[in-house]
Amino acid sequence: MSTLLTNIKELFQVRLNDTPALRGTAMDEVPSIKNAFLYIEEGRIADFGSMDDFPKHPAEEVIDCSNSIILPGYVDSHTHLVFAATRESEFEDRINGLSYEEIAARGGGILNSASRLRDMDEDELFKNSLKRLETVLKTGTTTIEIKSGYGLDVASELKMLRVIKRLKNHEFVGGAKMIIKATFLAAHAIPTEFKNDRNGYIDLIINEMLPRISKEELADFIDVFCEKNYFTVDEMRRLIVAGKKYGLQPKLHVNQFNSLGAVQAAVRAGAVSVDHLEVMTDEDLGNLKSSPTIATALPSCSFFLGLDYAPMKKMMENDVAVSLASDYNPGSTPSGNLNFVFALACIKMRMTPSQALNALSINAAHALKLGSKVGSIQVGKRADLLLFEDIESLAAIPYHFGENKISKVMLDGHFM
Repeated sequence: MSTLLTNIKELFQVRLNDTPALRGTAMDEVPSIKNAFLYIEEGRIADFGSMDDFPKHPAEEVIDCSNSIILPGYVDSHTHLVFAATRESEFEDRINGLSYEEIAARGGGILNSASRLRDMDEDELFKNSLKRLETVLKTGTTTIEIKSGYGLDVASELKMLRVIKRLKNHEFVGGAKMIIKATFLAAHAIPTEFKNDRNGYIDLIINEMLPRISKEELADFIDVFCEKNYFTVDEMRRLIVAGKKYGLQPKLHVNQFNSLGAVQAAVRAGAVSVDHLEVMTDEDLGNLKSSPTIATALPSCSFFLGLDYAPMKKMMENDVAVSLASDYNPGSTPSGNLNFVFALACIKMRMTPSQALNALSINAAHALKLGSKVGSIQVGKRADLLLFEDIESLAAIPYHFGENKISKVMLDGHFM
C-alpha cells in the first residue's frame, strides 16, 4: 500500500537523521516544511519535502492536505491503561479534603484497584482496556507504554501483562498495530497480605514473578514506585538488579511527593527514565544534567491531585532531557488525552509549544528506547501521523485546550 499526501500546509518535526534526545536550546526548535508532500510505502515514510521539488511518486492513494498541518503521532511513555474500574468515590473524598496518602491509608488508591482487578477475568479486562486504547488513539497517541502494578500477586500481575501482550497484537484498520511497550510494576505498593512482611513480597517479585514474566516474554521494562510508605531507595536498587538479570531496563516512579535520593540511584543504575519529579532539589537536577536518563513529567496528575508541577523550565535550563506523558490511571489521572497534556505543559509549566511537542514526540520516544522508530518525520520511520485541519500553528493545539483538533490519525500507514 502506498499513500501520497500533497500540498500539506505545514509538515512539522522533519528530521533527516536519527536525533538523540533533545536538551537545552535544542528543545526550542521544531523543523518544518510548508507546502510539503509526504510519501508512504508499506506503513513507512519513504520520502518527504517541498512541493516545489516534488518528484512524481506513483501512489495507490493521493490525498490533498492543503488545509492540514501534520505532526508525528504522540508517544505516551507512562500509563496504567489496564485497570479494572474507575475510582470516582475517591475523587469525592479528595474534594472533601482527604489527601492521596490519607485515601491510600484507608485501603483506597492502588490497593483498591488491585482488589478489583483480582476479581475480573482476563477477557473482560482486555475488552475494557481495548476501549481505552481506542480512545487514546483517537486523541493522537500512536505509541504507548502500559504498566502492570494493579495485581500485586503472581496470578494478577501475569493477567495484566498478558492483557498488554494481547493489546500489542490487536489489529486496527488495515491490520495496523500500535507499538506498545510493557512495564512490570509489581513494586507499586505492598499488598495487604504482606503488610507485615515487606521482604517477603519483594522475594515473591524476584523469585516467582520475574522468572514467569521472562519465560512468557511479557515485559520490556521494570518499574518501582520509590516513595515514602511505598518502596525505599534500597528496595528499588534491589529490584532493578533483579530485573536487569532478565533483560528488563528500569523506568522508575520517583520524587512525586518527596526527594529521597532516588534520582541519583536511578541515574547510576542506568534508568531509561525517571517519572513524576514534582519535587526536585538542586542535587536531583545535578544528577540528571547531561545524563542519558529522560526526565518525564506527568502534568495531568498534578492537575488532578492539585500537586506542584514538575519544574520543566528549570530542568531544560540545566540540560536535562525532558519528556511528557499522561500517567493515565484510575486514581490520580483518569485521562490519556495528550492534547490536554500539551496544553498543561504550555499553560502551567510555561513550556513553549515547540518545547512541548519535542517532549511528546522525539524525547518521549527515547523514554521508550524507540528513538529510531517513531517520534519524528524521517525516512524509514513508521507513518504514524496526526492531521490537524483549520489551525494555523502549533500554538493552536494547546490554545484549544478543551478540544481535540485532530481531524485524522494515521497508524502504521493506515487512516483510522
